[in-house]
Amino acid sequence: MITFNIAPVGTDLIPVLQRKIDNKTKPLGALGRLEEIALRVGQILQSDSPQISLPSLVVIAGDHGIAKEGLVNAYPQAVTYQMVLNFLNRGAAVNVFAKQNGMHLHVVDAGVNYDFGQLPGLRNEKVGFGTRNYLKEPAMSEAQCFQAMQKGAALVQELKKKGCNLIAFGEMGIGNTASASLLMSCLLGLPVEAAVGRGAGLNDELLAQKQRYLQQAKAKYKLGRDKPHEILRTFGGFEIAMIAGGILAAAEARMVILIDGFIVSAALLFAQAVEHHVLDYCLFAHLSDEMGHRKMLDYLGGEPILNLGMRLGEGTGAAIAFPIVQSAVNFLNDMASFESAAVSQGGSVPAA
Repeated sequence: MITFNIAPVGTDLIPVLQRKIDNKTKPLGALGRLEEIALRVGQILQSDSPQISLPSLVVIAGDHGIAKEGLVNAYPQAVTYQMVLNFLNRGAAVNVFAKQNGMHLHVVDAGVNYDFGQLPGLRNEKVGFGTRNYLKEPAMSEAQCFQAMQKGAALVQELKKKGCNLIAFGEMGIGNTASASLLMSCLLGLPVEAAVGRGAGLNDELLAQKQRYLQQAKAKYKLGRDKPHEILRTFGGFEIAMIAGGILAAAEARMVILIDGFIVSAALLFAQAVEHHVLDYCLFAHLSDEMGHRKMLDYLGGEPILNLGMRLGEGTGAAIAFPIVQSAVNFLNDMASFESAAVSQGGSVPAA
């Protein structure tokens, strides 16, 4: 079992950061959520003048055994490898947004059911050629689940050594909303139908079929929420386990973690089940339009930065939210104070 030593974010800097925020040339609270984000980033990076360096978005891809038979997915499994090639050719939405907003994009093969060979820009961390079908047997062995988490952790540690202090994760894997739904259902103790959404465009008939198969899968194993590792290896994917390991390692390294949508939040559900303080290091990029994400965020105590009705995955929500995080840091560092700008300061009445 892989373990992490995650310290809670300290509170010592809160008065210093709050005083600096309040003394900017604005009414108290006038920058709304930006002020909250600036405070949190300062706490995480342990500085009253935090600087974001080498902001990175790691898109991790993996296939799921259940998707081979088309039981829970509208698109064929081949779309996973085709989209990985699209990422490498810089043609996907996440490529556009990451480039636009200055995030360093990394594409990782955690377990796609395809032999890419040696392709420029693709990091080969393949644990296997897709997981097994959890309708028949657990998706991963204990060793595979451990290996995927360890690889995710190592990748983050490598980026940290290069100077990265803000990281986001994206994912690609046909069938991974089904896995994430089962993780959510088990870890939150919810019925399957409360966690299962349409994924990549299921119609009503296919949605009902997806719910039926996932109910069968959950009933087969009868896993309680007190067994997070068993839940992850039984229903997760290589990419989800790798993201979970990466999130835990990023928190251990005191990095800012920008959480994307439904799939990444499912990985975080597992991570916080084993190390609760991981949440101290997380900012929530957006509210996914995938059913169940709001319930996840409520459980995690997360308030999304954006709500744009998105449900694409790939890390697109995180890429779009990142400039807002950067704006929060920039106003904290670069905006004048009342004293430096020689502007008269009003009373303590907050902005209307």
